[in-house]
Amino acid sequence: MPQLTEIIQTLSQISLTSITSFLLKLVGVVILIIIGFVVAKAIRKLVSRATQKAKIEDTISSFIARVAYWAVIILVALACLSIFGVETTSVAAVIGAAGLAIGLAFQGTLSNFAAGFMLVIFRPFKVGDTIVVEGHTGKVVEIDFFETIVNTPDMRRVIIPNSKIYGSTIQNITANPMRRIEVQVGVAYDADIEQTRKVLEDACNIEGRLEDPASAVIMKKLDDSAVLWECRVWCKTPDFFATQERLVVSIKKKLDEAGIEIPFPQVTVSHKS
Repeated sequence: MPQLTEIIQTLSQISLTSITSFLLKLVGVVILIIIGFVVAKAIRKLVSRATQKAKIEDTISSFIARVAYWAVIILVALACLSIFGVETTSVAAVIGAAGLAIGLAFQGTLSNFAAGFMLVIFRPFKVGDTIVVEGHTGKVVEIDFFETIVNTPDMRRVIIPNSKIYGSTIQNITANPMRRIEVQVGVAYDADIEQTRKVLEDACNIEGRLEDPASAVIMKKLDDSAVLWECRVWCKTPDFFATQERLVVSIKKKLDEAGIEIPFPQVTVSHKS
């Protein structure tokens, strides 16, 4: 009996020691996780500020800051595993072995990540640009690891997977400092050509028009019920829509003042008895 009592006491001491050790490790892991998240956020802010001071574009700056954040989180996770006695080399081996299976299971996600990386590197557009892609027109709000967020002119938020963007045709509307406005108008066939040209040229003299490149008035084609003209005016990109409206209004007013008709669509029918 005395021997049995000693064995029980020894086991209880060992169990108490193990539990105490585990609890201490658990407390250490919790503290390390909290510190890790705080440090990761601080590093993300520092990297973001440093890249902005270095005059790096917001798109690349945001991407680098997120990479730094997740790098710290991964290091903290490995440190937590090492506290519990898990060797990081074995963890790396397990991750490498599972990499193929994960890659097959998340092909779409990985392709989005790869496409996001390429968008950041080659920069067909940046945050703040207005683009047309996948049938959506809007201002780029954020380029994330897996998707790009766009706000449409009527303030709908569209989230587009990066793989869809990188694999399609992208129109960057605001990439260049100026744009050309093209307004087509049809006039009656009996209108004098030279007079019409002069009136339309006068209509192009509007606020917001750029002198260089010069405006142009072109007779495009003989349409079914009208002679089709096109007025081309250059303006600064931010002023595009306001200048376009001014041009349309100016064309209508000048043609009305000159007595030049803008005909309705019509068809002439000849009846033979």
